[in-house]
Amino acid sequence: MKLLALLEQRKTEKLLRKKLVECFGVAGLYYLYESEKFKRKIYPKIHSARNLEGRIEYVFTLLNGMDPKETKKKEYVFYQIFGRTLKIETDGIKKYILTIYAESLAKEIKWNWDVISPNLRGTKLPIYCGKDVNNEHVAYDMVKNPHLLIAGETGSGKSTQVRSVLTTLIKRTMSNDLHLYLADLKRSEFHLFRRVEHVKAVCTKVSELKRVLAYLKKETELRGDLLDKYEVMHVDDLPEHERVPYIVLCIDEVALLKDEKDVMAVVEDISAIGRALGMFLILSMQRPDAKVLDGKLKINLTVRMGFRCADLTNSRIVGTPGAEKIESSQGGRFLLKLERLTEVQAPYLDDVNAKKELEPYKIVPIWHEVSVDKNLTPEKTEDDSVEQDCAPENEPTAPQLGLLDEEEDNHA
Repeated sequence: MKLLALLEQRKTEKLLRKKLVECFGVAGLYYLYESEKFKRKIYPKIHSARNLEGRIEYVFTLLNGMDPKETKKKEYVFYQIFGRTLKIETDGIKKYILTIYAESLAKEIKWNWDVISPNLRGTKLPIYCGKDVNNEHVAYDMVKNPHLLIAGETGSGKSTQVRSVLTTLIKRTMSNDLHLYLADLKRSEFHLFRRVEHVKAVCTKVSELKRVLAYLKKETELRGDLLDKYEVMHVDDLPEHERVPYIVLCIDEVALLKDEKDVMAVVEDISAIGRALGMFLILSMQRPDAKVLDGKLKINLTVRMGFRCADLTNSRIVGTPGAEKIESSQGGRFLLKLERLTEVQAPYLDDVNAKKELEPYKIVPIWHEVSVDKNLTPEKTEDDSVEQDCAPENEPTAPQLGLLDEEEDNHA
């Protein structure tokens, strides 16, 4: 019996090794040895291939002279060969541990602040992603990994994830430490966040977004001057009396702005220099657009969440190859590109519960518009009598854009 078990184990290991060698071949991870008589491919050395409980584990090392960066570029091949539920760990030189998990992701995870919040300790701008195949919470700090792209087809869970990310940021961060600027050109996503104390503007028109970007562009210059003045590398290193809040600009359906070159120029500038200045981007789109995700913007979006995509071309544009294999029944499932590609189930937060979570952070409406040229400080005029009557007694002192709905404008 022991002999039969040993033979079966060796047979299984041989099949596992064969599949990994196939993967090396497709990825081009080999040296080609040629002599007068024959050609031979020399692959990375496989130390072990084990079928363990609930997972398959490989240990292999690259051949001397192989560049780990090239292996990183070919990670998508591992996902194509072995599926999405895998983890690749490396010492950064030559040793790798490849683990393929059995399908164990929950089909749905409810957004629950009491469960989420303990996993955000030690982060300044926490982005909560969801749970991985090990049922472990996945979160990271945007201050350390700046700028986020969320992409996916209608119904894939993209919009719900944007709502979850913003709600988590608001609940975890004081309004004095975080200013949010939101752009919703479809007028369908960000109405929930109006009058939240952290939110300084909700733009529904390109003209409104241009005003915000004019202000943010000026803010990059002011913050850059502060860094020069105190000779520091990051706004977190400024003296206490000069500390500035983090700024997050979130644009839903950024692909609609691809023809607005002046708008995209400012967005690209923030992506390039925003990290040191404490200014960050969250961009989302349904259909990945190579024209939008081109050049320095794509390079500087260090974190990607790829929900279900139409095809491999689209998922590659996002930077999450394999997202095209996510099934339509797997709503909220996405590939997270952080240090490596990881399959994650996003938490589900509907608009009803989001309203309840955000209600304590709401402020009384402000009935005036402000001038970007005046550093977003309201400017009184002789015609402000009605606005003054509608304004709250204890008006917030934080700079507000206060971009209003048409209904509010008529009321004012």
